[in-house]
Amino acid sequence: MIKLAPSILAADFARLKEEIEVVEKAGCDYIHIDVMDGHFVPNLTLGPPVLQSISKYATKPLDVHLMMTEPEKYIELFAKAGADILTVHIETCPHLHRTIQQIRNANVKAAVALNPATPLHTLECIIEELDMVLIMSVNPGFGGQKFIPSSLVKIQQLRQEIERRGLKTMIQVDGGIDLGNVESVIQAGANVIVAGSAIYNHDPVTSVQQFKQVFKNEARK
Repeated sequence: MIKLAPSILAADFARLKEEIEVVEKAGCDYIHIDVMDGHFVPNLTLGPPVLQSISKYATKPLDVHLMMTEPEKYIELFAKAGADILTVHIETCPHLHRTIQQIRNANVKAAVALNPATPLHTLECIIEELDMVLIMSVNPGFGGQKFIPSSLVKIQQLRQEIERRGLKTMIQVDGGIDLGNVESVIQAGANVIVAGSAIYNHDPVTSVQQFKQVFKNEARK
């Protein structure tokens, strides 16, 4: 089953409760929350206190993407604040296995993200420990960027490796995905789609429903 994770990075932060409720009622599967530290990526967003507030009214799993250096210092804080999935970047974790175990010990699903220039072979010794791999199809830090076409090959290769190993690891893709390219992303092997501007820069209800219809059409093929 293909899942949709609207990114609140593109939402109106002054109306965050309403912005989350509208995509949940429209049928999304996760709420994607980008945490940026202004160091690993050139932007600042939110931290555990805001996540804790969101967790009080959100009904869908909170998919928290930690775009930050030294994420291991904050795993417990984000877990306690309500994260259901925690994604760390392989580029920021010198002791990645330890960090993944830390996430699991906090009773949260564990995922690893790869930037566009980071090769797949870096996952070789950790992929069997993961619930999900996030392929960044833009360079992280800002919403509204254009999808990097070479990401499709990366998704295909990752899908092949997951199937070769007999794993159930999900493949999430984030960055520049819209209704014009989502079919190719799914066909390449992704099963969790993150979309921000493509949802919140339009009517969110209609956009979610359109994405979900594409998912249904692809599932029938």
